[in-house]
Amino acid sequence: MALINEDTASDGDIFANAFRQWKIGALIGKRTWGGVIGIDDHGPLLDGGTVFVPEFGTADENGRWIIEGHGVDPDIVVEQDPVKVLEGHDPQLERGVQELMKLLPVAPAGLPQRAAPPVKTGMH
Repeated sequence: MALINEDTASDGDIFANAFRQWKIGALIGKRTWGGVIGIDDHGPLLDGGTVFVPEFGTADENGRWIIEGHGVDPDIVVEQDPVKVLEGHDPQLERGVQELMKLLPVAPAGLPQRAAPPVKTGMH
């Protein structure tokens, strides 16, 4: 599971897209921001300012531009209700925990057996 929302941007957008593409798990929350055009500065200006130019985009394996201007849609949409947040809840996180709990086995497997301590006497 991965939590995403409208504040997930840039590398977060790319991460969410890869998370889905590689089928790691469900994306939970709201659609990401969709701002993945990288910028680069081209040196200082005479007045001390700087110009940043958008130059780097993200493409899929077929060479199509992706994510920019739309973002990555979640598999499970969860609104971040401001009233609940003010009451101390995090609806997106809570839903993520609920989804993870569904994946846990009903009966825990228990702890592994501890290995015998090493013998540090005698010949090496």
